Amino acid sequence: MAFYTPKQDADAPAPGRPDGSGLPDVLLIGDSISQGYTGPVREILKDVCDVQRPRANCGDTRSGLENIDAWLGGRRWDLVHFNWGLHDICYRHPDSKVYGNRDKVNGTLSVAPEDYAADLERLVLRLKESAERLVWASTTFVPEGEAGRHQGDEARYNELAAGVMERHGVPTDDLHRLTRAFPASMFTCPGDVHYTPEGYAEIARAVAACIRERLT
Repeated sequence: MAFYTPKQDADAPAPGRPDGSGLPDVLLIGDSISQGYTGPVREILKDVCDVQRPRANCGDTRSGLENIDAWLGGRRWDLVHFNWGLHDICYRHPDSKVYGNRDKVNGTLSVAPEDYAADLERLVLRLKESAERLVWASTTFVPEGEAGRHQGDEARYNELAAGVMERHGVPTDDLHRLTRAFPASMFTCPGDVHYTPEGYAEIARAVAACIRERLT
């Protein structure tokens, strides 16, 4: 399926070759949550590294496997900060009128747990071929009342991801722990996995700090 990508992201330059700045080149891969924090991260790290991202909502791990070569842009990166998860744990039904056909009662799970772990294994191996350093971002918190996701599934999938990352020596940027502590005012609305500008700014500070630490 196609995953919604805001116009400003779809129109942005695709990840390309170094711009000659001499700064490390960093690629962010993720869903709409990462789209929300990319701009602030880029601003925070403008004198530290060149932050890029694919011109897409990177969706679930299936989308990752289909598109990873294109997203990597045929080049080697100093660091890739990546996540898949919220779309993997989403239940969808074609008759649902909720945005994205979400329906955790009658819908079908997008990616089963065992497939998620296997997909991540393949993705990490591919990313290692194109990056000096990798950082896994744990999947952010699912609030109560989300239409297509069961609260707690993200924690279970994060445990599966942790096992994959441990085997490959990939450190984790624990965005789940961060967002789990957010007050309700930082979420766009009740039951929504997205954040207000204040929420995205808080996530961006954590992501930027993690990237800065790993680059040094």
